[in-house]
Amino acid sequence: MQNKYDVIVVGAGPAGSTAARVAAQKGCSVLMLEKDREVGMPVRCGEAVGEKGIKKVLNLQDRWIANKIDAVRLIAPNGDVVNVAHNEIGYVLHRKIFDYDLAMMAADAGVHVVTKAYVYGLVIEDGVVKGVKVKHLGKEYTLHAKIVIGADGVESRVGRWAGLKTHVRMKDIESCAQVTVGNISVDRRYCDFYFSDDIAPGGYLWVFPKGPNAANIGLGIAGHKVNSKAAIDYLNEFIDKKFPNAAKLITVAGGVPCAPYMDNIFASGLMLVGDAAHQANPISGGGIIQAILAAEIAGEEAAAAIKESDVSEKRLAQYEKRWFEKGGQNHIRAYRLKEVAYKLTDEDLNKTAEKINKVRPEKRTIISIFKVALFNHPKYIPDILKVFMPAKGSSS
Repeated sequence: MQNKYDVIVVGAGPAGSTAARVAAQKGCSVLMLEKDREVGMPVRCGEAVGEKGIKKVLNLQDRWIANKIDAVRLIAPNGDVVNVAHNEIGYVLHRKIFDYDLAMMAADAGVHVVTKAYVYGLVIEDGVVKGVKVKHLGKEYTLHAKIVIGADGVESRVGRWAGLKTHVRMKDIESCAQVTVGNISVDRRYCDFYFSDDIAPGGYLWVFPKGPNAANIGLGIAGHKVNSKAAIDYLNEFIDKKFPNAAKLITVAGGVPCAPYMDNIFASGLMLVGDAAHQANPISGGGIIQAILAAEIAGEEAAAAIKESDVSEKRLAQYEKRWFEKGGQNHIRAYRLKEVAYKLTDEDLNKTAEKINKVRPEKRTIISIFKVALFNHPKYIPDILKVFMPAKGSSS
């Protein structure tokens, strides 16, 4: 490792690799540090993406695809199934391969990639982030950079070290667990979502097929509803009941921020991307596409700011401004919708499923389902109106 770089990226997930690649393509010297020994492992993700979303940011590669999804089914607490009408194809990815290839694309662009590199602090001078402190193979290094990009996930410490307000309230953090299983029989055409306080209080459970005999089965529970029963306990109960002969091959657990829009995702010499910036969809918890979109902007703005010799907070605010226009407004509305949707009881959900199943199949869109669910409950009308109010940007 050199002592100085234009940009140092902490974390080699999709957001980190994308930001690093874009900055390098714009002429920056870039170092990307990954704490794990292998990029792409462990996989802590449901691995599902929509075709339109991923094609906005990448040229889709066949080797990334584990399974193609034709439709979505929503399962109410009483077991009623709602087939959702939509025209978009979805995919369940091989995230290990996907992440590895994104890191390789960054390396091909000139990024210096180092694994088993544990960042334990920032170099801050006169209120400006100017590098990182890292442990690698038993040695400690102080590395300098004009800009640091934090892509270190939901447990991000980079932003906190820089004084940014990265705290997530318990009700806005999903406690998640997922098991990749084999020896089951699933219809590989469908992604299934289960909603019930008995299965996943304050959240939902997903079954994402990776083939006819394998799937990612996981769930997320609202943090404030976690008690003596952990997410993995709820998950194991479901699998043992629904798929009693399943072979549990891989188990992962962690937190996903389903949080409000984070006002400051930058400071002098620093930008945050992906889960570190709370950019995951507040309703679904999905964050791959949002992270890549934000990372592209961050890489571009990092290169531009360095070229201008201005890495001040005021200059890097352009990143937040562009992100708000690209995805931040939708994030605010999605969080408002989540706040309303999470008030629905199991009885509300059962009634919604019954009503929506009386609608012609081609009319059963996600929007129509939300309309039926919410507008049939007058007590939620004030909350519903907030959803459609104009989203305001941060005060920065």
